[in-house]
Amino acid sequence: MKLEDYDGFCASLPAARHVVQWGGAHVWKVGGKVFAIGGHDRAGQVFVTFKCSDMAYDVLKEQPGCRPAPYLASRGMKWIQRQTSQSVDDAALKDYLRESHRLIVRKLTKLARSELGLG
Repeated sequence: MKLEDYDGFCASLPAARHVVQWGGAHVWKVGGKVFAIGGHDRAGQVFVTFKCSDMAYDVLKEQPGCRPAPYLASRGMKWIQRQTSQSVDDAALKDYLRESHRLIVRKLTKLARSELGLG
């Protein structure tokens, strides 16, 4: 997946907002909370970091091309960084991004969800 494809997909999710921060990372938020981080590593490869369920985290952290997300996972958060499509192809990545968005929306207050039109 190219960075432009990642940005385009994240932009299609309800109430998603894009910011560039942390040294040029493409950060996507909903309700002010991060659900995805994308960018290029030093070799120019695209990486995508996302929140996932406990079960998905336990599976994905062992898969080639994925790793516990730097900084986030070391703080006990269930975030995965996909570095290559070796185990998670682009279609699966989109599913994980949708789920990350859903997990973040679920943690927003009822008022915040209502204000964003997310029920």
